[in-house]
Amino acid sequence: MADARALADRLGDIPSRNALMKEFKIGAPKANAIREALTDERAAPAEVPAPRALHVVPDLEPDTDTPEPAAPVGGEPVAEVIEAPPLATGDGHPDTSITAPDVPVMPAAPPAEAPARRRPRSWPVWVLALPAFVAIWSGWVGLGELTGFGVVHPLPGIADDVSINTAITLPIGVETYAAFALAVWLSGRAPANARRFARWSAIGSLIFGAAGQVAYHLMSAAGVTAAPWWITTAVACLPVAVLGMGAALAHLIHASHD
Repeated sequence: MADARALADRLGDIPSRNALMKEFKIGAPKANAIREALTDERAAPAEVPAPRALHVVPDLEPDTDTPEPAAPVGGEPVAEVIEAPPLATGDGHPDTSITAPDVPVMPAAPPAEAPARRRPRSWPVWVLALPAFVAIWSGWVGLGELTGFGVVHPLPGIADDVSINTAITLPIGVETYAAFALAVWLSGRAPANARRFARWSAIGSLIFGAAGQVAYHLMSAAGVTAAPWWITTAVACLPVAVLGMGAALAHLIHASHD
């Protein structure tokens, strides 16, 4: 206090908080306490107050970065803004649990969309199917002729000149149904009972079709002109079996959707 009084006498006025902090290398709380004591002494010069104990908060670190207050304008003192010191916790460190002012948060950028996958091309299937179609067609037609299928006139008395070879019904019926049943089975969009029926019937159709091709080529290589009765019986039942399986699979699909 004696040094502060000497500084006030030298300046001719009560020094500011920043002047006290700069002169004595003290913190803001201690400078405020000394300045209040000097103000009380100047306000009551006739009375010599008893010295009072000052509760000074120990400095953790001198604050030397506080700017000097602005000079008075027009002879009037400028009000000094005193910043409240941060609350100290039990371990001597400032309390960081005080809520900070709201800061606008920039919205997160939306995640980048994954590039759309290109569907695989299906034209190679047609290239593969063309030679298979030729071989399968010729094999079924030849087997049909060995088992009694041949040219018939479907409209006698109406169009006697119209004729058709019934052997073509074998490749159309068997292979078309096999492709249809495979599509239902592997698509995954049909009901469970329809997919189960399509799976077994498609496998059976492909096995039966392969057996028909083997039987025709063996008989053709051996010079057989008429198939045995048991091959003829199996081939004759093919159109009826294909019709029944196709109708059953279609009913299973539509009944489940309804």
